[in-house]
Amino acid sequence: MAFAGPSTQGTIEPLRIINNMPTKLSRRAFLKSGSTVAGVSMLGRHALCQAAIEPSRGEVKLRQFDYSEVELLDGSMREQFRANHAFFLALNEDSLLKPFRQAAGLPAPGEDMGGWYSWSDEFDPPNNMTGYIPGHSFGQYLSGLARAYAATGDTATQAKVNRLVRGFGQALSPKFYIKYPLPAYTFDKSNCGLIDAHQFVHDPDALPVLARATDAVLPYLPPKALTRAEMAERPHKNISWTWDESYTLPENFFLAYKRSGDRRYLELAQRFLLDRDYFDPLANGQNVLPHRHAYSHVNALSSASQAYLVLGSEKHLRAARNGFGFVLAQSFASGGWGPKEAFCEPGSGTLGESLKTTHTSFETPCGAYGHFKIARYLIRITGDSRYGDSMERVLYNTILGAKPLQPGGFSFYYSDYNNDGSKVYYSEPWPCCSGTFPQITADYGISSYFHTPDGVYVNLFIPSRLTWVRGSSRIALEQKTDYPYTGEVSIRIHTDRAETFTLYLRVPEWAGPGTAVSVAGRSSGAQIQPGTFCALRREWKNGDVIEYTIDRPLRLEAVDAQHPNTVALLFGPLSLFSVNSPNSRFTRAQLLKASRRTAAGRGWQVQSAAAPVAFRAFPDIRDEQYRLYHEV
Repeated sequence: MAFAGPSTQGTIEPLRIINNMPTKLSRRAFLKSGSTVAGVSMLGRHALCQAAIEPSRGEVKLRQFDYSEVELLDGSMREQFRANHAFFLALNEDSLLKPFRQAAGLPAPGEDMGGWYSWSDEFDPPNNMTGYIPGHSFGQYLSGLARAYAATGDTATQAKVNRLVRGFGQALSPKFYIKYPLPAYTFDKSNCGLIDAHQFVHDPDALPVLARATDAVLPYLPPKALTRAEMAERPHKNISWTWDESYTLPENFFLAYKRSGDRRYLELAQRFLLDRDYFDPLANGQNVLPHRHAYSHVNALSSASQAYLVLGSEKHLRAARNGFGFVLAQSFASGGWGPKEAFCEPGSGTLGESLKTTHTSFETPCGAYGHFKIARYLIRITGDSRYGDSMERVLYNTILGAKPLQPGGFSFYYSDYNNDGSKVYYSEPWPCCSGTFPQITADYGISSYFHTPDGVYVNLFIPSRLTWVRGSSRIALEQKTDYPYTGEVSIRIHTDRAETFTLYLRVPEWAGPGTAVSVAGRSSGAQIQPGTFCALRREWKNGDVIEYTIDRPLRLEAVDAQHPNTVALLFGPLSLFSVNSPNSRFTRAQLLKASRRTAAGRGWQVQSAAAPVAFRAFPDIRDEQYRLYHEV
């Protein structure tokens, strides 16, 4: 379905003041100092900076906070972010730059990274993917590091980004793309890394290097966005040459324009919008997703969102909303989608059949990254809390359960919803999911909170601290919770003076009748309606505590309409998987009587006809055999 955004929120007019933020002082340190520049608070200056560098015609209801304004506290999200940050901070820079130096005929010290990342004569698709797209994920690693610096202010990360940008610039050559199967695919990631290095690390070389990188790739790009079918009609060396994704280019070209002011990027963004075959029919309510590559076409919806934000194109906004609605309509109970990396034909029962035919159910780090991006765009534009619900489901049931990256580049790739499922690493080192993993974990903070002139929206309930400036007051909002394993979320306000604003709490659409909010130990009296934000407006004082209890009912969801008796068990946002018991049979009543093994534990138990069966959430499964769907 396509969500209809609420009409109660006012729009925000673009601001037009240029930011001269000092580069030697981290944003987090500057924020905590409570300083102002020319009488404008840090948060205010950030908003002014974004609006000045990022001209916008499309209206938004909610705005993002800066990376530095949200700090993850102890919990699985911080562990994932820190692990990925440390992993990529430690990667050898010569190895990262080697494919580009080799193509340019420069000295290329360092070991080959192998897998998809290094040049190899063994490449023989689809039989052998070694040497598939050398250097393809460099831009993603650069982007992940730039975002990590923005979140932490770590000077070693800043220095590494600066060195990588400089080294990449020195190795730039059009020779890189000669006989290269996916020039648009790889350049798009380089573009993302360079604009993030410019935006978040203030790297002085990033935009000049991007201009040269664009010059290098342009002769190898098609005249317009091509579908995969159109790519297949062109002369090509092997099947991999038909997989290029020129239709994903506009998002980062729009961002390059907004961050640089260079209209060449605006023209390129418009040139590669896949209107005729994708956005036009989606805007008209026609579902053209079936059989298309899943992740890249969800990623393309972010290009439609940027077309709305930059050009004010209502058509592209309709396309983004309708397209994402079609994705949600054929998602698994986990929130994942795209078995075998393709969308299903509606009404065909293909989603249910995939439980027997494939173990490649959801392309997890890439799919979760793309899902978070489009959901974040749409919640900002519409203010509809249900986009937050979809982010939450994907968070807890897919990416938080991904196996950590391993030395040598071995990455978790697919979530497996087969009736005989398990977690495994992808066979080739350094696949695409090794690049989106550090990006999405760096984005956890900016996905958790949003703001408007009248207050703050809490979108994700995670251990975290939001710090911002309102008027002349420095305010911090600190969440403590073990949600969704428990339903209690405690939010404490820290402020150096009383301030009046509205705190909006997302109420999940599935929330039960026991959902309640109290402030300072008393019922808030606020209206709690599932599928909306609950508004708490008052004068907040230092030490005020909000206690939010989210009722998480057990419920069943069928995999699709053609398989009504193939169901998954959910507890709040969590999909529960049976472990080490693939052939157990249950009735609906038995599943809905699932009990916690301990009151605050992370395990459930369901009584089958034969014996009790253990159920767990995806992040708590390691190497056990598991099953998401059961016949009832």
